[in-house]
Order: sequence, then C-alpha cells, then structure tokens
Amino acid sequence: MFKFFTNKRWFPWSIFGSLIILISTWYQVQLDVMINEWFGEFYDTLQKALTTPNSVSEKEFISYLLTFAKIAGVWMVISVATDYFTSHWTFRWRTAMADYYHENWYKARLTEGASQRVQEDTLKFARIMEGLGVELLRSLMTLIAFLPILWGLSKQITMLPFFGEVNHALVWVAIVTALGGTLILAGVGFKLPGIEYDIQKEEAAYRKELVLGEDNINNAGSSSVNFLYGNVRKIHFKMYFHYLYFNAVKWSYLQGMVIVPYVALAPTIVTGAITLGFVQQIARAFNKVENSLQYLVRSWPIIVELISVQRRLSEFETKLNNVPDQVKA
Repeated sequence: MFKFFTNKRWFPWSIFGSLIILISTWYQVQLDVMINEWFGEFYDTLQKALTTPNSVSEKEFISYLLTFAKIAGVWMVISVATDYFTSHWTFRWRTAMADYYHENWYKARLTEGASQRVQEDTLKFARIMEGLGVELLRSLMTLIAFLPILWGLSKQITMLPFFGEVNHALVWVAIVTALGGTLILAGVGFKLPGIEYDIQKEEAAYRKELVLGEDNINNAGSSSVNFLYGNVRKIHFKMYFHYLYFNAVKWSYLQGMVIVPYVALAPTIVTGAITLGFVQQIARAFNKVENSLQYLVRSWPIIVELISVQRRLSEFETKLNNVPDQVKA
C-alpha cells in the first residue's frame, strides 16, 4: 500500500508532490488567520457605525468588504488548485498500488476476490486518503496557527461560569471539550470498523456468486444467492442500529459545542469588558482550534471505512507475499 513512498519511480510525486500540498495548505491557513483578524476589525467598525451615526464613512466601510473579497478570492484560488493537484497526487498513489498488483497478478489472482481488491479497494483507499489525509493536514496546520492566537486572545478572558477564574480559559475549554468528545465518540463507535469489514466481506461473497451466475443461470437462481443476500441484509441492519446511537451521540455533542464559546464568554460579555469585534474574533479562533481537535469526531465514519479497506488490502498483500514465486499458472 505504501510503495508510493518507497519506490524511486514515484519520488517526484510522493516527495515533491507532498511538499507542494504541505506548502499550499499552510498558505491557506495563513489566509484564514488574516480573515480572522479582519473579522475583529470589521465587527468593531460595524459596532462603531451602529452606535455612533456617521462615525464611519461609506468609503471606509466598503473598503473593509473589498479587503475581505481580496483575501477570500486568493483563498478560493489556492483551495481549488490544491484540491485539483491533490486528486492527481492520490491517483498516482493508487497507480503505484495497482502497478504492484498487476506485476504480481500471477500470484494475486489466487486470492479470492482479487479483482475486487485491486480495482475497488485501491479506488476506495485513494479517495479516502485524499479526503481524510488532506483534512488531517489542514487540521494540524490550523491548530498550529490558531492555538497561539487563541492563547493570546484568551488573556482577557479569565472568568468561566461555575469555575471562576482560569488563566487562558478558552484554550483549556477548547482542549477539554474536544478531547472529551473524541474519547466519548471513540468509545461509542468502537464496534463500527469491524462491522464495516464484515459488510465488505459479505458483499464480496454475494457479488462473486452473482458473477458466477452470469455464466450459469443455476447459480444466480440458487438458494445460495438468497442465503448470501440474507447475510448482507443482516450485517447492514446491524450497521444501521449501531450508527443510530452513534449519530445520536455525535450530533448531540456537535450541536452542543456551538454555544460553548459563548457560554465561556458569558461573564466577560455581560460586564461589557470586550467589543463585538473581539467576540467575533475570539469565537472564530476558538472554533478553528476546536474543529482541529475534533478531527477524529468529525471523520470517524470515514476512518471506519479506511480501517476496513486497509485491513482487506493488508490481508491481500500478506496472502500475495506468501505465494511462492514459482507459481505461474
């Protein structure tokens, strides 16, 4: 699976391509930092304009909007270009895997469901890594960029409801709530990777019987097909049940987290110690840090599928490597 990074043929893509993605992602995060600063200035200006008539000229107000448009425009171009390049990068990764399986097909074909693993599993692996890997990179870089910002902004927030005085309060609130939510969701969803693996196994057995039925009508109409489809139905219904309570806990947590920064800011807001612009700036920085720390919570269903695909490909490569090189036919 990882010959993309060990085969010299793919170094221009695996190494230099990774650097390009790294740099462009970091630049996007820096643009996010600029936008966060813009929010603070803009909402302070908005508050000033609403409380004191004619204190802000129309030209000055419009200039703030144009500044945002410029930053957002650059962010959009970089984001689209990065996504385009990343799609090509992950397809090269898939190609490196496929090439290895093609070269060793005389051994690979001896494994049950080899064609599905080479075609479908490599496709899934590439697509999942494209979305999951890039999002992980963005989360880490966003955390690196915004955690110091939140730390600095939190100097003015020293009081928390129920807890009283806490230095750099919002930083600790973000860390504790995000890590707590991650542990809760991991505990609730620990069965899901195994269920996803079983789904793929049952689906593969059912599909194989149908393929055999293309050449022999007795296979497609036999009781074995109905039995295999019954297994597919059972495992899917089992998955639906486990996702029922998992999603209930997940969305309860995520919806509850929407108001957490404002609850934490409540003692400071009611005293009028900070401006509207500062509230917006610190709330946005808090959400950036919190979302980065919630990477596992938000990505868990995709991680479940990745674990299943990785497990199937690992088994496939293990079986492939155990076949003697002398086997040709």
